[in-house]
Amino acid sequence: MDEGTFYYWFAIALMAVAAVTFVALFFVTAPYGRFTRAGWGHRFSPRLGWMLMEAPSLITFVVLFLVGDRRSQPLYLLFLTLWVIHYVHRTFVYPLRIRTDRPSITVSVVLMAACFNVANGYLNGRGLFTLGPGLTISWLFDPRFIVGIALFFFGFALNIYSDQKLISLRGSGEKGYRIPYGGAYRYVSCQNYLGEIVEWGGWALACWNIGALAFLVWTIANLAPRAYQTHQWYQRKFPDYPPRRKALIPFIV
Repeated sequence: MDEGTFYYWFAIALMAVAAVTFVALFFVTAPYGRFTRAGWGHRFSPRLGWMLMEAPSLITFVVLFLVGDRRSQPLYLLFLTLWVIHYVHRTFVYPLRIRTDRPSITVSVVLMAACFNVANGYLNGRGLFTLGPGLTISWLFDPRFIVGIALFFFGFALNIYSDQKLISLRGSGEKGYRIPYGGAYRYVSCQNYLGEIVEWGGWALACWNIGALAFLVWTIANLAPRAYQTHQWYQRKFPDYPPRRKALIPFIV
């Protein structure tokens, strides 16, 4: 089996596992953040946990760009830049802004997330820079690329805005939770997850390859159940929680 065949079936297998994971996560809540609980191993501070989880995706993608066949082409430099912008923020900027040191990420979550991020970095990096269909400069004017990039930046901006809203709810040293307001929080409980899904939906559209599609499928499979559980948690914890809010998609679900 050559690498191209392996790559294709690996992406298919990852999406099949994502479908199973999507169902399972409605019954088993991932033990991090507000849902941290005993029995899942040593707990890390959120700062260290996020760095350990997200760094493999950044490193893997950059290495595959450097060893790939298309590193001198401007279009692929753009894809590299977008990936690095997101993962530098998620790996370093966001964790350093968190205002709590309460150990809330378990070692099992860190290990599973790190393994996934290596696989995801491989699928996206190898697909773009070596194995996937070669894209010429004319792709910059294709509607799929234009809409995809617009969605990517909109989702990324929504993600950062959401982070700021959630971080600002907690003063230095505080450990409790409060109801977020403003922006898309008027309509959904998990504006941050919505931003993430929109961002990687845009990425999949702009890249137009199976590796990027697999990433989008996994993002939805992981975050949609989490949004549903978080929405229910808010409703249980706060009797005055806004009744018209949905979990993830405004006015729908």
